[in-house]
Amino acid sequence: MQGFFFNSKLGLVSFILGLLFSLHVTAQEKFPTKPISFIVPLEAGADGDVLARAAMDRVSRILGQPITILNRPGAGSAIGYREIHLSKPDGYTLGIASATIITNKLQGVSNLDYNNFTQFGAVATFFPILIGSNKSTLKFNTAQEVITYSKANPGKVNLATAGVGQSWWVGAQTFLSGANLNMASIPVTGAGANVALLVAGGHAEVGVAGLASARALLEGGQIRFLASLAENRSPPPYDKFPTIKELGYPVVWESTNVVIGPPNIPKEIVAKITGAIEQVVKDPEFIKFALERDAKPEYIAPEKMTTMMDQRRDVVKEIMAKAGLLKEAN
Repeated sequence: MQGFFFNSKLGLVSFILGLLFSLHVTAQEKFPTKPISFIVPLEAGADGDVLARAAMDRVSRILGQPITILNRPGAGSAIGYREIHLSKPDGYTLGIASATIITNKLQGVSNLDYNNFTQFGAVATFFPILIGSNKSTLKFNTAQEVITYSKANPGKVNLATAGVGQSWWVGAQTFLSGANLNMASIPVTGAGANVALLVAGGHAEVGVAGLASARALLEGGQIRFLASLAENRSPPPYDKFPTIKELGYPVVWESTNVVIGPPNIPKEIVAKITGAIEQVVKDPEFIKFALERDAKPEYIAPEKMTTMMDQRRDVVKEIMAKAGLLKEAN
């Protein structure tokens, strides 16, 4: 009789465990069954925010559930990244990351980087450009003119950049290092828009800013497009301008926006989200939307993202070490 009860209890436990496992698997198969939260670690209206909203609107249609955008700006995106990292790994909290997912840890701003998250693939890449002033006393018509004059006159050209440690600041340092230039760097509060305004006012002869944030002043004639720091040329009408790399200098810097989530999300859920994102990024409608906002739409699979980020991390680490900013958090 005692053996019977023991076997009965064992059988009941096995049944319950089997049922729980079955429910767990079923929940993953049916994912998603409720709305998804999507954290954007930027202010509403920022380039990355606008792009993320467009992408997630389309992902929502594919997955059949609403996706709510939650803006969590601050601390170089570190606040938003931490919230994503601490979320339950069930696929219902996702977010977007940019180059700050690399720079923050190297600066000691955060103990998290891209290795601490589940990656679902890249959606688009933003890139910086070299701009010249039409109001400054010293004017340049081409990027090569800037480089030639700066080599002959070290420290005489003022270069406006984003705040120290930010992505476009890294781009500016990549330019200076790759072309072996000595310029007077002027970091400004905020990102590309403030850089463009400083150059437009003639307070700096040149600057490094994002194409999207500089576009209005380019079209208004206050500043001029000199070159791109991206791997390839900018989309029309700026495709006639060269990249710094084309001029013969090892200079490339881009900020790729990648969808991330907390670690340890079940692989079945990862596969569904990844598939939806890939479908969106390859959609002609989304491609058109991204290009109109001066972003390069491109899908990069999760397994390729880490290698790419490792390479960019090496670039940033060297730059920050030279600038005395390297302070990687533990």
